[in-house]
Amino acid sequence: MKIVIPGGSGELGTLLATALGSEGHEVVVLSRRSRPGPWRVVEWDGVNPGAWTAEIDGCDAVINLAGRSVNCRYTAENRREILESRVLSTRAIGRAIAAARQPPRVWVQASTATIYAHRYDAPNDERAGLIGGGEADAPETWRFSIDVATAWEQAANEFELARTRKVLMRSAIVMSPLRGAFNLLLRLVRFGLGGREGDGRQFVSWIHHEDWVRAVQWLIAHPELAGPVNLASPQPLPNDQFMGALRRAAGVPFGLPASRWMLEAGAFVIRTETELILKSRRVVPTRLIESGFAFQFPAWPAAAEDLVRRKLSPA
Repeated sequence: MKIVIPGGSGELGTLLATALGSEGHEVVVLSRRSRPGPWRVVEWDGVNPGAWTAEIDGCDAVINLAGRSVNCRYTAENRREILESRVLSTRAIGRAIAAARQPPRVWVQASTATIYAHRYDAPNDERAGLIGGGEADAPETWRFSIDVATAWEQAANEFELARTRKVLMRSAIVMSPLRGAFNLLLRLVRFGLGGREGDGRQFVSWIHHEDWVRAVQWLIAHPELAGPVNLASPQPLPNDQFMGALRRAAGVPFGLPASRWMLEAGAFVIRTETELILKSRRVVPTRLIESGFAFQFPAWPAAAEDLVRRKLSPA
């Protein structure tokens, strides 16, 4: 198959392109900067039509991962870039597919599990999950993230594409030993700071990077899956249990807890937000499981052990 990955130059795109290329697929990454690599990279600006649209016409699948990182302080300028990078790139892809003489069979569009409400009482799945934004105890920055997620999906849903199946993948935090959230958490643990965060009751939804890659491939291969699909482990768990399992995997017996005010202060210093830590993301992948997808790492303790081993012994 020929698979086009807009925004595929980041961590997740690299993982996905590597896996697809190893299986013999033709991979084309759309990036703001062309660079040599094991697959073709075609320049685009994420907004305007150009030569890149020829890659869409005749390809088998599009996996759109484009969007500015949310690992930053939510200043007015950063908010604008976060929103526009998602909405405008999604519309650009939608227009290219709509104009193609031979459109792709499937458009897998990135979304986020952040779209769901902050809750402890029950899990959020694609059918009964609560879309967030109205929680009385949710900070304004959390509502911004939900507004972005909602606008992101709405941008994809603006397009009625009779010949292209559309999947909105609501991904939880992808745990990878390369960089990102897992490396930050492991660093805290190894410095003795890997205790309970906040009150420790908030659920952590996560997915091992290998399961994430396999799930994206599953979405391409299974035509019965369309619309929102959660990409998350079937076993989210409270933060205190999550951090405890990571400490055990890293061989660290103790971790200092961090209160909410400490997390807020630390987030300010490293120029990020506490939402990734304090929001209770209790998300489960009902549609993936019903379709027959089997997780290699359904439980966090085994996943944490695998990730620590890969990080400390990458060879």
